[in-house]
Amino acid sequence: MHEYTSTARVWGLSCPGFPEEVSRARRWTRDILRGSPLAEDAELIVSELSANAILHTASGQESGSFHLALAVSAQVVALSVTDDGGAGTAPKAERQDQEAEHGRGLGMVSAIAHRVVVHQSDSGHTVTAELFAGPRTGGHPC
Repeated sequence: MHEYTSTARVWGLSCPGFPEEVSRARRWTRDILRGSPLAEDAELIVSELSANAILHTASGQESGSFHLALAVSAQVVALSVTDDGGAGTAPKAERQDQEAEHGRGLGMVSAIAHRVVVHQSDSGHTVTAELFAGPRTGGHPC
C-alpha cells in the first residue's frame, strides 16, 4: 500500500440545526454502517452528539447547522459531530443525580465508545467518539 493511501473510508454530512435532523443523522449513520456489529452503538452516539449540538450551541439557532464525519476502517469507526459554537464551555461528561432530566448524554457516549475526544476551535467544538472493531480493551465499562 502506498504511504499516502489508506483503507479507511470517510463520509461527511451537514445538517441544518433543526431537531428533526437528528433522525436524519441517525439514518445516515445506519445506512453507511449497515451490517456492521458497531452500527447500533454508532447510531446512538450520533443521535446524542447531534442532539447536544442543537440543544447546547449556536447550531440550534436560526441558520445554525451541525456537521458529521464518519470514518470507517477495519479497526475503528470514528464519529465526529462539529457544532457552530456559542456555548460558554466545552462539552464534557458530568455525573448527574438520578433525578436529573438532562446532562447524561456525553457520559453515555463515553460509556459506549472506546475513546471520546473534544476539540475546541474558534468556530465551535468537535466531539469525536471512536468504536474499536475488536474486543473491548479500554474505555469505560457500562
